Amino acid sequence: MSRFARWGAVAAAAVLLAGCGGGPSGGKDDGGKGRSSPAVPPTVTPADGLPPGLPASLASQRLDWGRCGATADSPAPGGDWQCATLRTPLDWSRPDGETIGLALIRTRATDERTGSLLFDFGGPGASGVATLPAYAPVTGTLGEHYDLVSWDPRGVGASKGVRCRDDRRIQAAEAIDVTPDTPAEERAYLRDAADFGKGCAKAAGELLTHVSTTDTARDMDLMRQVLGDARMHYFGISYGTELGGVYAHLFPQHVGRMVLDAVVDPTADTVGHALNQTRGFQRALDDYLRSTGQDPRQGSRRIADLLERIDAEPLPTSSGRKLTQTLALTGLVTPLYSKNSWPTLTGALQAARKGDGSGLLSLADAYNDRDATGHYGTTTHAQRVISCLDDKQRPTPEQTRGLLPEFEEVSPVFGHYMAWDTAGWCHDWPVPGQYDTPEVAAPGAAPILLVGNTGDPATPYEGTRRMADELGPGVGVELTWKGEGHGAYGGGSDCVDSTVNAYLIEGTVPRNGKVCS
Repeated sequence: MSRFARWGAVAAAAVLLAGCGGGPSGGKDDGGKGRSSPAVPPTVTPADGLPPGLPASLASQRLDWGRCGATADSPAPGGDWQCATLRTPLDWSRPDGETIGLALIRTRATDERTGSLLFDFGGPGASGVATLPAYAPVTGTLGEHYDLVSWDPRGVGASKGVRCRDDRRIQAAEAIDVTPDTPAEERAYLRDAADFGKGCAKAAGELLTHVSTTDTARDMDLMRQVLGDARMHYFGISYGTELGGVYAHLFPQHVGRMVLDAVVDPTADTVGHALNQTRGFQRALDDYLRSTGQDPRQGSRRIADLLERIDAEPLPTSSGRKLTQTLALTGLVTPLYSKNSWPTLTGALQAARKGDGSGLLSLADAYNDRDATGHYGTTTHAQRVISCLDDKQRPTPEQTRGLLPEFEEVSPVFGHYMAWDTAGWCHDWPVPGQYDTPEVAAPGAAPILLVGNTGDPATPYEGTRRMADELGPGVGVELTWKGEGHGAYGGGSDCVDSTVNAYLIEGTVPRNGKVCS
């Protein structure tokens, strides 16, 4: 089971495809004038605000940059990419205690350098070390002015990445019905969820209680110091927007030029977030169905009926594996991340209606990081250990059954799954969560650019305004793209890209509420 909330390798590939598809699509500016002003408050030094008790061996460490090697799940990037390891406290309440290593990657600025631009690609659980080299072409001229930097957050990839199950058990779990209709299916679903948590606890050990978003935000500020930057220049996507908001709350005086694209709603708890996503994916599916000439209500009903048939009898595929309802849902979600992938979805659905699940299975495997040899990546494992340490809310099965009517009214396709996900995702998790919603208020921070896409399925557009409200007066600056897919920058709008670039490169803060249509 994987939660439909991440922006990682699959979504990065979708944005790359959209950004390299032959020019802008819908990049018209609404005519709003930008105001040229520095997007940073008065000068500070890199060492300002470091926590008391942090040893000099960490605060003043020098990174040993060298050629990047291959990782367990990605080849060596080659070229001008450099990698290093940052040492950071395992437990930020004991900064002089045990440390862990975080894997970093960078490419140096090719022209006059502004500083480092740190990227987080969401998830949580996406590997920055693996994703940044693929994403860098989208960034255009940013690499002339910034060292482009990313990292594997704690618990991810090369930074003590957590693997909760081996490949054999992951594939076996694909047979678990994640939309249980009977008491027996419900017991099996929750038993599997609890078993996954036990596997994570065994694999992570002490790290399981130190992979929160707050922990990672503190790692970021140490990273800023070690990289020699007085301000944090940052580009966060999807979950990376929540991480950016938490960082801004903890270190408002260190915020430099910060872009949050595909903004998570910071006011939504576990159930609210699931309901937001149910609405977002249904909205994207409706737009897809309209693009094929179908009535959204009738088209959704046809897809829901197909999923019910697959639930009763999984479809054969060319690989010999069966397409279960869970895999079919995942395959359906994957192409909704990018409008360029909609034709692929059409072909996969047509094949499934004829009894061949190969197309939807291929899409699901891409989302689940499964390669041709049957090896699975660990993005969804890290996603779960981080989000279950963050999220305090643990809906019971009884509460979830009460949620079903509301979720299914919002979406006959995704509602049942998303409602049950609230109960299963962190069921019987070995450690408690830390908060109902993240704290992101950042009074006194420099203007933060919030980029919202009206057709975003995974982080619905409404979250942009709510993030602006929570950051506080004069901090959040909204930029809207009337587009499709997850995220906006690099998605085909010259208006969005030029506005973001002007903010990051020149410090030009756009008019709040600017619309790219």
